[in-house]
Amino acid sequence: MLTEDDFEVEEMSYKKLLLAVDDDDDESSRKAFNYACTLARTFNLPLGIVSVLETGDMNIFQSLSPDVVKQRRDDIYHDLNTYVSKARAFGVKDVQPLIGEGKPERVILEEIIPDFQPDLILLGSHRRFGNLRIGHVAGTIMREAKVSAIIVK
Repeated sequence: MLTEDDFEVEEMSYKKLLLAVDDDDDESSRKAFNYACTLARTFNLPLGIVSVLETGDMNIFQSLSPDVVKQRRDDIYHDLNTYVSKARAFGVKDVQPLIGEGKPERVILEEIIPDFQPDLILLGSHRRFGNLRIGHVAGTIMREAKVSAIIVK
């Protein structure tokens, strides 16, 4: 085993970033978005921005109503496209919107990450009862993702 005296510093860099935004938590999403855009622009990295339509948040009547589901889906597409436009205006050259439906942590871990193949995931934390907390989705992704993840406070 190497000791502190034996090892050499190795450069570490990332090639592709994934930002997860929560349509229900603008404050934490914006902070993580700012950091993701700064990294993507500074290091000229591709950036994927994902938002997931949480079908579990809808009651049975909403989930069976095509108009309600379509409106929720349209809202997420609109918000994602707004993030993409703002990232491009900030100077991020390669930015891609990604959308999923279902349980956010499962969709991100099982669909988005394998398809998009990022090597760094950025997530926000949110306020609850005045304190910053890592939410369930961010905590699950931090524990289960096979790539590095950063929580932006």
